[in-house]
Amino acid sequence: MTSETAELAIAPKARALPRARSLRALHAVRALVRRLLALDHDRARALRDSWRALWSSRLLIWAAGILTLTTYGFGPVRHAFNPPGLTRGFGWLGDLLAAPAARWDASWYEVIAHYGYRPDLGAFTASRDAFFPLYPLGIRGLGWLGVPLVVAGVAISLAALWAALYGIHRLTALEFGDLDVSRLAVLLTAFAPMAFFLSAVYSEALYLALSVGVFYAARRGRFALVGVLAALAGATRSTGIVLLLPALILYLYGPREDRPPDRPGGPGRPGSRTATEPAGTLAPDRFAALRRLTPRYRLRKDVLWLALAPAGLLAYMLYLGAAGGDALAPFHAQDVWGRHFAGPYLGVWDGVQAAFEGARQLLSMQQSHLYFQTGGEGAFVAAEHNLLLLAFLLAGTLATVGVLRRLPLAYGAYVVAALALPLSYPVTAQPLMSLPRFLVVLFPLNIWGALWLSERPRLRRPALAGSALLLAFFLAQFATWHWVA
Repeated sequence: MTSETAELAIAPKARALPRARSLRALHAVRALVRRLLALDHDRARALRDSWRALWSSRLLIWAAGILTLTTYGFGPVRHAFNPPGLTRGFGWLGDLLAAPAARWDASWYEVIAHYGYRPDLGAFTASRDAFFPLYPLGIRGLGWLGVPLVVAGVAISLAALWAALYGIHRLTALEFGDLDVSRLAVLLTAFAPMAFFLSAVYSEALYLALSVGVFYAARRGRFALVGVLAALAGATRSTGIVLLLPALILYLYGPREDRPPDRPGGPGRPGSRTATEPAGTLAPDRFAALRRLTPRYRLRKDVLWLALAPAGLLAYMLYLGAAGGDALAPFHAQDVWGRHFAGPYLGVWDGVQAAFEGARQLLSMQQSHLYFQTGGEGAFVAAEHNLLLLAFLLAGTLATVGVLRRLPLAYGAYVVAALALPLSYPVTAQPLMSLPRFLVVLFPLNIWGALWLSERPRLRRPALAGSALLLAFFLAQFATWHWVA
């Protein structure tokens, strides 16, 4: 028994899909279609734009994957966790269709969906604790209906991605009142260089949908829904708990659509004056800055709904403890995967150093002398990865500055807080490992990108085309078992 194959000897039990369940699902789809036909213009536009972005971007992904695999083959497994029946073993056509969605971490989600976490087995299954439960529970639920686990994972991701794109469209329109900016935000999300993770058997799409829902519900003043969605996000990814911060900022400072502010002032949009400042002035007196920190909305009973935000994480911890494991395992799981705490955001410095040493390695044009730890990869491959990760860090930093300058405070606070995990817990060989995946779910970055491109019409098509090409390139690497992020 190993940590990767603790129960693989157990044969899965097939379950047939009853006719009654199929009929209920059909009736539910019909009811949804009838409701969608009654949408107003803005909602219909959001639904149409998000659907077009969804199918066109996923068509590109699967076309690029199939073309790559039929041309170059499936590639080496590269010591990845890949038991039969999870990402392969479906026949030639099935393996071809599964490749763009089922690689690397997808195997872990499917193992958890089928066998559970089994914390009672201790160190043998400790690696699973880093993968939060809501997404594999969804896969397990569809598997109970007889849907293959890979198909179930892709179906959940696609449905969540559509919901996320629709939510981004609506949220952007709410903030800026411009449907063209909303459409650009949706396209930038769907065609982002790492957006193939949003339709893979990964939890990214589900977390994205829930986090967008938290912001939209908070903007509309529906804080009971905010608490529920934040709790679900906390059960989906480790960064879900940070959604409490922007939810609280929106509650206290806005902007909010449910009621007018109780007090003037407070930090509004970046660059805007407070309600107490006359036009043409920067600060009427020495107490102006202090008044800007005063919450615009008084606390009411509905703020208690935000206490639900940690519920998802707490439920996961209670389950692990009750099942014979360590309730604090979600916090210790990073050690199992090679991450260590370097200090708040100090992983940035480690990433810069790793990229610098990687550049030295490439310029030396030799591998006999190593300038850094490679983590078992070839020196040149590791060097290229570190340089690529630094490029994503620089792009993410630029976009974060844009969010802080152009979007309401809650958006920038969320981005900065969400990046604390990857930038404070580096991996020795690749300090910025998985940073591109963390960035792809930070939707405020794409909203700012859409706002920036809306002011530069000539750059729209080149930017979207370049992003789509990078998406196809990185997907081709992912489908052939090359590590991407």
